[in-house]
Amino acid sequence: CNHFFVLFFRRRVCIKAKMTGRIQAVREVLSQSQKRGDHVVNDPDPSIVKYYGCNVFNDDAMQKYMNKADYTAVKDCVLKGRRLTIQEAERVAEAMKRWAIDKGVTHYAHWFQPWTGKTAEKHDSLFTLDLKTGSAIEEFTGAQLVQGEPDGSSFPGGGLRSTFEARGYTAWDPSSPAFVMDVGGTGRTLCIPCTFITYGGHAMDFKLPLLRSLAYVNKHAVKICQLFDKQVTRVVTTLGWEQEYFVIDAAFFAMRPDLVMCGRTLLGKAPPRGQQLEDHYFCSIPERVFAFMRDLEIESHKLGIPLRTRHNEVAPSQFEAAPMFEEVSVAADHNLLLMDLMERVAKRHQLAVLLHEKPFAGINGSGKHHNFSLATNTGKNLLNPGAVPVRNLQFLIVFICIIKSVWVYGDILRAALAYAANDHRLGANEAPPAIISVFVGSALAELLQKVEQGEWKSMSAQPELLHLAEVIPNITKDATDRNRTSPFAFTGNKFEIRMPGSTMNCAGPMTVMNTILGKILSEFWTDLESSLANGTAQDTAIMQILQRYIRESSAVLFEGDNYSDQWRQEAARRGLPIKNTTPEAVEAFVTDKAKRLFSESGVYTREELHGFYDVKMDNYFLTVQIESRTMGEMIVNHIIPAALEYQTKLAANVASLRAVGMPEAATTTQLELIEQIATTVAALWKGVDQMSECRKVANNMGTAERAWAYMKTVKPLLDSLRTEADKLEYLVPDKDWPLIKYREMLFIR
Repeated sequence: CNHFFVLFFRRRVCIKAKMTGRIQAVREVLSQSQKRGDHVVNDPDPSIVKYYGCNVFNDDAMQKYMNKADYTAVKDCVLKGRRLTIQEAERVAEAMKRWAIDKGVTHYAHWFQPWTGKTAEKHDSLFTLDLKTGSAIEEFTGAQLVQGEPDGSSFPGGGLRSTFEARGYTAWDPSSPAFVMDVGGTGRTLCIPCTFITYGGHAMDFKLPLLRSLAYVNKHAVKICQLFDKQVTRVVTTLGWEQEYFVIDAAFFAMRPDLVMCGRTLLGKAPPRGQQLEDHYFCSIPERVFAFMRDLEIESHKLGIPLRTRHNEVAPSQFEAAPMFEEVSVAADHNLLLMDLMERVAKRHQLAVLLHEKPFAGINGSGKHHNFSLATNTGKNLLNPGAVPVRNLQFLIVFICIIKSVWVYGDILRAALAYAANDHRLGANEAPPAIISVFVGSALAELLQKVEQGEWKSMSAQPELLHLAEVIPNITKDATDRNRTSPFAFTGNKFEIRMPGSTMNCAGPMTVMNTILGKILSEFWTDLESSLANGTAQDTAIMQILQRYIRESSAVLFEGDNYSDQWRQEAARRGLPIKNTTPEAVEAFVTDKAKRLFSESGVYTREELHGFYDVKMDNYFLTVQIESRTMGEMIVNHIIPAALEYQTKLAANVASLRAVGMPEAATTTQLELIEQIATTVAALWKGVDQMSECRKVANNMGTAERAWAYMKTVKPLLDSLRTEADKLEYLVPDKDWPLIKYREMLFIR
């Protein structure tokens, strides 16, 4: 009797633990939402201006801690490309050290961007011992500022060095200011933005190719600009990114093995309500999320990240943050910093930020739109068409050269945007398809047509006003509408690349964009010189070249619905590359065209380009491999046991009903459920085993072949197994289901 009681008690405890594991998490979330006092955020000052950039070694800090000559030397380094002498670097390091110590800093770190897609840093103390006296001192030298040596063997290198070749170097990037990172109030570190190279000098990061591409596009853009303004000596690419993300409760996150391991849900039945009511977009921000956003903005502003916009996105529990435009290298650094801050700050609020491109099936995923333009040192936006665009030759040159660059090198731009997580998003409702075309809007489409036909002289422009009501001021109508289905759209005074995913380093696509634009600008300059040498007047020569460029690249222009099946067919007819998966798209990096482009521009050596290709292929297979293994464990450890337990209960119910003489009709439903569960469980068990065998075969292949094998054999099984597992979520009673459900993660905060 006692033995029976112990077994019964243990079973009750186990059942209760399983029943309440998910329910307890829900109760905890509801409890958090009621603790309003926990959501109060303390502003350092009511005015952002008072503390903006306080943790950045910016112009104000440099002028305070450095003499005028050294300050000027640093500015010349950034603006004119003049290298600092070792003596100047020593004095900069001393000034940086004094500033950092005044901020409470104890350590410094070279902060860099390896091909992992995340940032990396190794912390070293400012503390050291004076070898003569044995006294403790604080030291930070010019050599420590300029160069570091992290172990390079464990970073992805794509064959640029062997595993046993451990030496790698970090080199200071003066164009991006140093900053102080305060990790939860437990310690402050001086972070120095750097590039990362191998012992042989090859780039193994995103920053160095970006800096090279900036130099390349600057070289050729300045030539064009000086046709119209001799004061232009520098042209920079500017970038304004839009960071989308999801926020759920930290307790829900911890209860989902797939979110913890993969960043996205691999299983989960769609709830009856998703985003179909369109009632989340721009709606009032939930209180807990609003507190998180305010806290995030404060930390961002301290680090000089110019966040201005916050709002609800389309999907439930999805949001967006966006800053002002900055020079692209700094903007890319700031976006990486923001993603780091988002995860840190969310923990203070018992929340979890999901940055994955597709954390939930059936609703919008998250992107990172890249709004870019080019600006001169004289303050001119080269993509501002002005009141009469046809008379703005400088705008037309840059505008049309960008279009041609996408036509000629669209496959390479697509390759830069390809990775496993983004494959889930491209072509869905929230993102353009994986076919790159350019949208310019009706007004500029007409302008291009007129220029091509030689009829531009008759064109004029007059802003159109919208008259709404007497009490409402008239609204000036833009020259173009916005096409949210276009992957590459002109939006008034900038281009918007809508394909980048939410976790992506902005430096990747912008390196390619700078390079392909620089290449076409250089070709334009060669064509112009040839025409001028033949005696053609400058303006006439410019328009003749632009007419030819428009004709050559017209196939990439598309003003319609990029989601439609008709466009896919039309794109194929036009000869546009259609690459739906990462292995397909990334092959563009190892074509002769790509090798010539990057080696001639000096952005990537041929070895670096092939290394980058290998890393992207490796990253694809590793991502799918981790997802496959995680799904297998979830099915075997969570889904099948829950289904079998419910099946056992059903069988017991059938037996008890028959024991008391109930007719067969009374057990028909239970028997149908038992059969459905048995069939589904068998399919899951077989599928998990098949997926494991596919992995074993693929794992013995080379880098590229392995990525292709995972795409063709493993990835389809992820989708089919999910379908079967989600059937069981529908069949098994809610109280017995072990995983946090979509409705709970998306709608309970």
